[in-house]
Amino acid sequence: MPNTPLLDKVRFPADLKSLSDRELRQLADELRAETIAAVSETGGHLGAGLGVVELTVALHAVFDTPRDRLIWDVSHQCYPHKILTGRRDRIRTLRQKDGLSGFTKRSESPYDPFGAAHSSTSISAALGFTMARELGGAPDPALGDAIAVIGDGSISAGMAYEALNNAGHLGRRMFVILNDNEMSIAPPTGAMSSYLSRLYTDKPVQELKNAMKGALSLLPGPIQQGARRAKDLLKHVTVGGTLFEELGFNYVGPIDGHDLEQLLWVFRTLRERADEPMLIHILTKKGKGYAPAEDAADRGHARAKFDLVTGKQQKAPSNAPSYTKVFAESLIAEAQRDDRIVAVTAAMPDGTGLDLFAKHFPQRMFDVAIAEQHGVTFCAGLAAGGMKPFCAMYSTFLQRGYDQVVHDVAIQRLPVRFAIDRAGLVGADGATHAGSFDIAYLANLPGFVVMAAADEAELVHMVATAVAHDDGPIAFRFPRGEGEGVEMPERGMPLEIGKGRLIHEGSRVAILSFGTRLGEVLRACESLRAKGISPTVADARFAKPLDRDMILRLARDHEALITIEEGAIGGFGSHVAQLLADEGVFDLGIKFRSMVLPDIFIDQANPRDMYDVAAMNAPQIEAKVLDVLSIAQLGKRA
Repeated sequence: MPNTPLLDKVRFPADLKSLSDRELRQLADELRAETIAAVSETGGHLGAGLGVVELTVALHAVFDTPRDRLIWDVSHQCYPHKILTGRRDRIRTLRQKDGLSGFTKRSESPYDPFGAAHSSTSISAALGFTMARELGGAPDPALGDAIAVIGDGSISAGMAYEALNNAGHLGRRMFVILNDNEMSIAPPTGAMSSYLSRLYTDKPVQELKNAMKGALSLLPGPIQQGARRAKDLLKHVTVGGTLFEELGFNYVGPIDGHDLEQLLWVFRTLRERADEPMLIHILTKKGKGYAPAEDAADRGHARAKFDLVTGKQQKAPSNAPSYTKVFAESLIAEAQRDDRIVAVTAAMPDGTGLDLFAKHFPQRMFDVAIAEQHGVTFCAGLAAGGMKPFCAMYSTFLQRGYDQVVHDVAIQRLPVRFAIDRAGLVGADGATHAGSFDIAYLANLPGFVVMAAADEAELVHMVATAVAHDDGPIAFRFPRGEGEGVEMPERGMPLEIGKGRLIHEGSRVAILSFGTRLGEVLRACESLRAKGISPTVADARFAKPLDRDMILRLARDHEALITIEEGAIGGFGSHVAQLLADEGVFDLGIKFRSMVLPDIFIDQANPRDMYDVAAMNAPQIEAKVLDVLSIAQLGKRA
């Protein structure tokens, strides 16, 4: 445990008000040490939090949280914030079952005024709080200032500019802090990244002339004796001539985000004097203060538990290849045979495996930054132009581009291939990152083909299927983590569209699986056979189009039919039920059950525990079979 005498005295941000600037500097050092120590035990997002330690201390020392609403964009950088806001005693439960969320969460603390985990929402939320204050909103605590902290990666998304434009038009006092560390999850890409770089490498556009003339008059009373220091600071603080001013914001920066004295002075001055929207541009270093993070390619973005001294992560040995790596290697193999294959991701090349693809085909991989809407329509344009685009996004992130999926892809029947990673329940990131809804929101679109891989070998074949499919959009989903350890094919072979496969022929009850719950189904059946019950097991492969012949035969030859999927209600099981209803099968007395994710958002835990909550592990599948058979009275029908 680090030695933290000052931090030990801080329970809530109000405790910072009595500390001198020198003590706040010491507090920041202790806070950084405590953050590193905690994450070494829990794993989690390390680099982002280390980059905002001084910023976190300065904001809580100057502003009056929780009355002043501090909103962290994405919020994976909020661990130091949580330590300072009454949650230090639970910080070593981060991202664990019944523990603290790895993101801000309204239900967790009044110091988390707005939940996050997806990017680019903070400015919109801050403007909402600002206008609620202006219009007399009276929550508890009362509304003060709104402060949005947004990264250079997050500000690349269109929603951030929609909010900046609206906030600039309304002209009310609010604060946007642009935390510019030249890296979001992957190194930022695009014109905005280049623009921000120029802002702090070019000669300053305009000195704060008025402030230089009368720096003393601008300073709050307690700081006036530091006027000489203020004058030095002002040489490095510029405003004017920026895109942000064109959008209606007063721009201040760039500022060294690790110079606590400078941050304190700027925040105190602006809190005292600002009466319009302010954008404060700070420069930080992701992973700051911990060499193993600073030296890592991703600056310590996401970490398993690690050794505090060496930074070496304690990752369990792999028993099977990860689904993500299988996808990447399969796509690379296909791209070697077909030069029309291109790959697109939204700021997640490592997470989707496309960093591996880029090493082989740097001209055929596009990282569009945190811009899923643009990414989907970009793929639509590529498809219309005769290419074979693979749009590789997490299920939960693809939701952000859904309108484009409908209007720009589906309606035009363009052959965009959607590779949907992190399908189902993903573990420590919790509900915000769970891939719960993509089956439902894609399978209801006319002309869409929707597949789910039951294991890593099936994923190889589904990549090949997507390559070969030119008649409209096609999607395939796969989970986070390791595969089942099955034998891998030498080469993927295209599957027949809309055809499932029979895994085991049994009697009385049929289990129709869509996705990787198939492994749990087979484990449940082992136990059931010991009880003299031998279910038929089938792998649907396709949620759309359904294998009508197989499903109707399963219904005809069994007392009961159970579907199971790693998705919310409205997905595969709903489509099967619609087919059975349309064909009059329910009129004949079939017992039908659909195992789907429950109608709740499941908090973080390890995936197995989350699927226990969802009642979708082998014991619950076995119980479902026993339950349905105990009430089935009709016997086997001809």
